[in-house]
Amino acid sequence: MNIITSLLGHLNYGTIFFLMLLESTVIPVPSELVVSPAAYHAAGGNLNIWLVILFATLGADCGATVNYVAGYYLGRPIIYRFANSKWGKMCLLNQEKVEKSERYFDDHGMVATITGRLIPGIRHLISIPAGLAKMNYWKFLLYTTIGAGVWNCILAALGWWMHSFVPENQLNDKIAEYGDYIKFAILGILALVIVFFLIKHFTKKKKE
Repeated sequence: MNIITSLLGHLNYGTIFFLMLLESTVIPVPSELVVSPAAYHAAGGNLNIWLVILFATLGADCGATVNYVAGYYLGRPIIYRFANSKWGKMCLLNQEKVEKSERYFDDHGMVATITGRLIPGIRHLISIPAGLAKMNYWKFLLYTTIGAGVWNCILAALGWWMHSFVPENQLNDKIAEYGDYIKFAILGILALVIVFFLIKHFTKKKKE
């Protein structure tokens, strides 16, 4: 954890990629404390905001791929065994959380790979049930990129906006304080995504 704390204090494109890769596996790295501070520094001219979002999304894709491959090749018994192990608990993981992500995936199908990336507690685990279900990898990667990209844009917008009125030494506290705004933004985006897919579904059904 000391290494992660050190990396969070020295954000560049490489550390952004690496930390977001970890965040999308099972390592407890808060993406809010990676992307928003990086965007904050981008607003100050130290980084490029678009490259921050790009490297954060690429890192998320790579981390999600690790979970997808684990689910695809290891199977449910080994995944559950790890979740209940000492190492799983160190990663704040347990079987209940994995099962919750599986239920979400089962209820929402492939769309869950997009929407699940926006939901705390589900976001970093939704790739496992996608692998368990043997979802087509390229579809998985596309949906993961969309979901992760939207999430990173929200966090980047928050960090960029805060640069105009929040001192750097108060940034992390303010990010936590404005967490409710992030939740409202996520709910709005989820609603739009659901409406989009419902319209697409009924349009396809009507044509048939």
